Amino acid sequence: MTWVAAVARLRARRETGVLVTVATVRGHAPRPAGAKLVVGRTESWGSIGGGNVEAVAIDRARELLGKADAEPELMEFALNDKVTNRHGVQCCGGEVTVLLEPLPVVPAVAIFGMGHVGMELARILARHDLDLHLIDSRGEMLEAERLAALSDSVAQVHVHHTPLLPEEVLEQLPRGTHILIMTHDHAEDAALCDAALRSDHLASIGLIGSSAKWARFRKRLTTEGGHSEQDLTRIKTPIGLPDIAGKEPAVIAVSVAADLLLAFEKQRANH
Repeated sequence: MTWVAAVARLRARRETGVLVTVATVRGHAPRPAGAKLVVGRTESWGSIGGGNVEAVAIDRARELLGKADAEPELMEFALNDKVTNRHGVQCCGGEVTVLLEPLPVVPAVAIFGMGHVGMELARILARHDLDLHLIDSRGEMLEAERLAALSDSVAQVHVHHTPLLPEEVLEQLPRGTHILIMTHDHAEDAALCDAALRSDHLASIGLIGSSAKWARFRKRLTTEGGHSEQDLTRIKTPIGLPDIAGKEPAVIAVSVAADLLLAFEKQRANH
């Protein structure tokens, strides 16, 4: 498997990894500059030459996997028989610098409802490195022509057309997904709130709407859904930054996106 495919596999599995690259070579070395190795928690793919260099790099990569705030770093190796190495001697005679780059699990966001606000929000979030799930019960909201603006996304975009029960998508979302409920139908919104509160693998739950809407939902979620007041604190409404009061879809989207970025920072700090 190529290193590119290995990185893609880790991304698809939502697993952390480290990309190890031979950055510089002076003299003789097992592999040239540019050779790459991808290290996961239990597997590795590719090679930077084997021997002590590779073994030490893998050890250090696995140490970085356990750090939420891991940063890229360089390691230097002298390949001669006078150097005491952790994993044996390499006496090629050269010097090698290796770059280790952590590959974190990116945030995941699910937008339920791709109306005006949902589309504006998707445009903004698509510019960020994350997994972006777009869900709507209306097929026309997810047509390729309408989503063409997201074709050059940095994010990996996943489209879900759910004509009957949008809440079924919740169980398909990866652990730690931030969800935003903003469908065209208050009944859908209420069903999604109820289902989200019954799911323990989600991160934040945001609901668009007025205080009057939330008052109706609170009553329904407690009396019919059986949720406690403590349960209801998991739902944030209104969504977005409180000091941004505009009602235009693009303004709401900017506010919600900014609030999400803060949530991402808190999520990283807690891991």
